[in-house]
Amino acid sequence: MRITPASRENAKQFDTVFAITEAVMGFVPNSMLIMARDPALLAAFSELSALIVIRPGRLDPGLKALIMYMVSRSAGCQYCAAHSANLAALRDVATRKIEALEQFEQSLEFSGAERAALRFAQAAGQVPNAVGNTEFAELRRHFDDDQILEMVAVLALLGFLNRWNDTLATPLEEGPRNFAECHLTAIGWKAGKHRDTIPLNPHPRRSIALRARLFLWLLRRWRPRPRPSKYNSFPGATP
Repeated sequence: MRITPASRENAKQFDTVFAITEAVMGFVPNSMLIMARDPALLAAFSELSALIVIRPGRLDPGLKALIMYMVSRSAGCQYCAAHSANLAALRDVATRKIEALEQFEQSLEFSGAERAALRFAQAAGQVPNAVGNTEFAELRRHFDDDQILEMVAVLALLGFLNRWNDTLATPLEEGPRNFAECHLTAIGWKAGKHRDTIPLNPHPRRSIALRARLFLWLLRRWRPRPRPSKYNSFPGATP
């Protein structure tokens, strides 16, 4: 534990954000509860992540989750890797495919387009960034510029989350931790510093800016229904 998160009781203005997050992921991440200590920060992050991760785009949602996993694995963030792999399963990516990510270049589970996207994500997660003209040329064999832009937005969002969670050693929630321990340990995943549990911050919330309040009001008017999934039996999944 490095920073104590706020409790949901003291972050009532984010009830809709948390409900949408639960519909998508099956739980509210500890990373968001830590952000809730600064309501304006969480409001801004929620707006950006909703546009990039939740809003329907031109990329397959399952591929998006696999890209999130690959960039997080490349960056070394075990917290985000567990989250992204669990999200891929919730988006109907077969567990055998998730387990084969370490061998995506050789595995028959992946198409040429998926290999190009995962190769791109793997290079983008390195420090310094290893994406070059070769990776872009390969992507353009399968994706147009708007799809590539959507991909880069996903990579950039995970860049923020990788640094946030790896620096804070954010403790993993039960659902993604159980999924990762079941399906990712064979390819080198370890909870490590993200294994600890943390108490909740009892301090009252701070005030929230007008712009953030407007976003939260708009978000309440757009509240997607959770989509049933055959992976709802996973720990932490929404029934």
